[in-house]
Amino acid sequence: MEQPAIRFDRVSKSFGPLTVLEEVSFEVPRGSAFCILGRSGSGKSVTIKQMAGLIKPDRGSIYIEGVDITGLDGPGLSRVRKRMGFLFQYSALFDSISVGENVAFPLRRHTKMRDREIREKAEEKLRRVGLEGIYNQMPGDISGGMRKRVGLARALALDPPILLADEPSSGLDPVTSEEIDELLLDLKTREGTTMVVVTHNIPSARRIGDELALLHQGRILASGSPDELEQSEHAIVREFMKAQGGV
Repeated sequence: MEQPAIRFDRVSKSFGPLTVLEEVSFEVPRGSAFCILGRSGSGKSVTIKQMAGLIKPDRGSIYIEGVDITGLDGPGLSRVRKRMGFLFQYSALFDSISVGENVAFPLRRHTKMRDREIREKAEEKLRRVGLEGIYNQMPGDISGGMRKRVGLARALALDPPILLADEPSSGLDPVTSEEIDELLLDLKTREGTTMVVVTHNIPSARRIGDELALLHQGRILASGSPDELEQSEHAIVREFMKAQGGV
């Protein structure tokens, strides 16, 4: 049986008296899209930050491509992180450098490529997200949807097999949100990228997700296909899917 790209094994996390995650377990098969749903404060962002090694769990283990990252030091974590791209909720671009140099940043930091190669690779990634010819523009001069695409291009700069996306459609109009969804779907189908997507957007989760998981009070209340969640025996699950725009 093929090893999953990501596995949580009884992961728990608290901040002071507040328990955010309690005994959370799940697997994300390679090449699939796993969407994490839940109300604000339900632990979605904490879960995805733990995958990236930005937050350590109090108990349990987190495996990325078979490697338990919970006990890794800086260099070990850095090696694992190179296998993951991270699309931040608000793009998190550096406003003081150009769009192209934002995309080039991981290449300059983590590779020994020459300047011309870096420029070519960054331009290729911008083309990949439909943004040809804007290398020299500044982040402050482009729209929110374009910033999100630049953030995606930067997340893909090192050709990672895993993409972590925190609210990729947040703050976007419905048309732009669908365009981002199509880019993510294309990544999954054409390149086999494994994706974990945190989202409030049920229509988006239906388009992207092979499996959806609903976090509630620190636990996964239900997981499965969109149809399975909408027909769940849990009233909370069914109401969440309807309230957030499910059909």
